[in-house]
Amino acid sequence: MKDRQVDSVKERPLLYHKTKEDIEAYRKKSVKLKLQWLQAQMEFFYRAMPTEAKSIRDKLKRGEI
Repeated sequence: MKDRQVDSVKERPLLYHKTKEDIEAYRKKSVKLKLQWLQAQMEFFYRAMPTEAKSIRDKLKRGEI
């Protein structure tokens, strides 16, 4: 049964939906708050990144690649 669930998830696209109200509420947030959220997301993704990917990312940032 678990295999069927995995197969059905792979067949469906990953959708992300926001209502107009959600978008309007986000637009009303301050730029400072939006940037803080973005910074927190970037830090999370960096920590979750595999070591090899971090190395490549850091080399790109330093212009070594």
